[in-house]
Amino acid sequence: MLGQSPEEIGRRVLRLRTERRLTQRQLAEPAYSAAYVSTLEAGKVRPSEAALRHLAGRLGVTVEELATGRSPHEATRLRARLTDARRELATGAAEDAAAGFRDLLHEAERLELTAERAAALLGLGDCALESGDLTVARDHFEAAERLLAHEPLPRRVPAVRGRATAHLLAGELRYACYLLETTLDELNASGLHDPDALLLLYTASIAPYMDMGAHARAAHAAELALALAPRVSDPALVAGMHRGVARTLIAEGRTAEADASLAKAQELYRQLSIRTELAHCHWMRGYVHAQDGDLERAEQELRTARDMLASKRAALFTVQVEVELADVLRRRGRAAEAEALLRPLLEVAELSAERGAVHAGGAHRLLGLIAEERGDTECAEEHYCAALSLLERTGAAGDLADLCRLLGDLLRREGRVEAALDAYRTGLGHRAAPGTTTLGPAPADPF
Repeated sequence: MLGQSPEEIGRRVLRLRTERRLTQRQLAEPAYSAAYVSTLEAGKVRPSEAALRHLAGRLGVTVEELATGRSPHEATRLRARLTDARRELATGAAEDAAAGFRDLLHEAERLELTAERAAALLGLGDCALESGDLTVARDHFEAAERLLAHEPLPRRVPAVRGRATAHLLAGELRYACYLLETTLDELNASGLHDPDALLLLYTASIAPYMDMGAHARAAHAAELALALAPRVSDPALVAGMHRGVARTLIAEGRTAEADASLAKAQELYRQLSIRTELAHCHWMRGYVHAQDGDLERAEQELRTARDMLASKRAALFTVQVEVELADVLRRRGRAAEAEALLRPLLEVAELSAERGAVHAGGAHRLLGLIAEERGDTECAEEHYCAALSLLERTGAAGDLADLCRLLGDLLRREGRVEAALDAYRTGLGHRAAPGTTTLGPAPADPF
């Protein structure tokens, strides 16, 4: 490895000895001979740990600096810069933070600091998630996992969670669940019941479970996350838990509790100045108000979320919020405004099968509703079918069942009874046993 071959150590000893104007005998005494130092400087022998300690002491450097050429202060400075890059990502644009993480990755590679290389890769992955570059994000998270392959599993969990999130955003719900569940099983089976790692995994599993219609699993994951929260000291992890749990409360109709949970998350994110996650809280609170029928407050929250995400240039998240906002606008009787918001998102491929398939399906569904409301049934059917194609790929059971109902109602009103029955049967198939045909056994609970 760099800085650890006998030749490189020898050259370093020679340089440091010369700078300090020491003879080989002066450096060697009293434990070694001048001949040994000569052989070592020529790169013909690798010094033992004892020899390194002796030489480092005589030369006035640390053993690490003599063996690797790396000052211990460099690692400390690099870690401080990683903290700064994380702060930049939390408060600024992902592209700007990514430039810093790339520089830090190169520096960590030069210094051969594995943990810092992995941290830089995780940062780059999170930047790519915000920018909507999901393939790039997965590549960075996979690289971080490979670097940490020999580390205890809890150290690898942030990379696994990042990779699962990238698959979730791409609409690959089943694979996201598989990654999280297998990691949970491995973590529990190994006896490494690290509360931070478990909280991260259980919280991350809530969203794909909910989208797949596996509400019982989502609720159970939320219960386990709540039980773990008192053992976790990282406020960002606790805030993420509150945000995840809110999704299960919404599904159970407990909107007041969901809003309270989101308020806790929002306050923590505000204290930490994590703008993207704070925007997600506004986004979810908008959804809660929409569920309650308070469309004016829903619109306010969603516009706040959109503006915050747009200011951070978080492209994929911004357009996903715009789909939710368009739904509220349509329900407020502003269909033309909603359609004007949606069409550009699909026409320039801001949303697609590869980038936010669930929300792309939602955009087509809304355009279908708008077309149907103005009497253009042919256009409505096209949008419903496009949405169906996107959502079938994801396994989003609840959305699929709702869409099949809309399509069936449209076909029935047009007198196409057999086609309508086929659509209803498809919807019933998705509604009857959500998640059971795509998910394996639930992960074992931690002891």
